[in-house]
Amino acid sequence: MKPARDLADTVELHLQYLDRYRSIIEQKLTGMSDADLRGSRLPSGWSPLELLKHLVFMERRWLRWGFVAEQVDHPWGDSADDPDSPWTLGPDDTLAGLLAELHAGGEFTRSVVAGVDPATIASAGGRFGTDDRPTLNWILFHVLQEYARHAGHLDVARELVDGATGE
Repeated sequence: MKPARDLADTVELHLQYLDRYRSIIEQKLTGMSDADLRGSRLPSGWSPLELLKHLVFMERRWLRWGFVAEQVDHPWGDSADDPDSPWTLGPDDTLAGLLAELHAGGEFTRSVVAGVDPATIASAGGRFGTDDRPTLNWILFHVLQEYARHAGHLDVARELVDGATGE
């Protein structure tokens, strides 16, 4: 469901759109075979399940490790702990498990930012040092654009698998 058009609370607006895109991501992946989730039909080679894992770690990097400055194990765990490496899957990565992590990450995000001033600067000590720390508003907008962009990628991947289109 889209947020109400009169919603003026910027943080809540971001949170509601993030919830919406998590649902869209889940819809795009649900019903695909394990082979289609793990395989790729694209020249770049990424699989839908790798993209889902990327989204789990992306939100963790920006909110848990970034905004809150919590120390996290393997912040780049979607790409072999190297931000420039391709996305990877472990043998235990499943659609159900990664979707659960995706939604748990969303709950964490909501719990730490709901009602927070969007001009609040990210904490130092996690992803960011003392200089050039972004605002909460910047982080939420960045995370939202990541979700929207990758939902579009999944639109194409799903259509190539079985012709399914739309949200």
